[in-house]
Amino acid sequence: MNENPEPVVLDVWCDLQCPDCHRAESDLSALRERFGADLEIRRRHFPLKGHQHALAAAQAAEEAFAQGRGEEYWTALLARTAELDRRGPALLLEVAGQVGVDAEEVDTALIDGRHLLAVDADQAEGQAIGVTGTPTYVIDGQRLDGGRSQEGLRERVVEIAESLLAQRSGL
Repeated sequence: MNENPEPVVLDVWCDLQCPDCHRAESDLSALRERFGADLEIRRRHFPLKGHQHALAAAQAAEEAFAQGRGEEYWTALLARTAELDRRGPALLLEVAGQVGVDAEEVDTALIDGRHLLAVDADQAEGQAIGVTGTPTYVIDGQRLDGGRSQEGLRERVVEIAESLLAQRSGL
């Protein structure tokens, strides 16, 4: 598509226990397919207070990324948001094993809190720019709140991304 090595960046703030974030995965998949390397989707953590296992899930996901299987873990865990509510940390470890992540290392990471600063940094940045719910998208400085409604968000992201890519290629 675009020969410019600088992709458009889409930050997505997410709570891994959030059913709306699970529903947003199909939009993110469609965006990846449409734009390929021209759109960098960055997953950002925003565990909500009402979801008791969201903070642990975010830390577990960070460990999965450290082990090179973060995308798989993220997607698999979001597919089981209702089960996470019931099963908590046991599910975090089970999903790790299912996607090829060392579950014992995830358990250790949850105990020693090695990824807590990364999760806290994402959440603080989200709060600083006005994120209040999940999923929330930020592209070209524009915040799009998917927590209220997913309706039309993919189309809006496509519109902004295409405009930015056209500007970058001088069209």
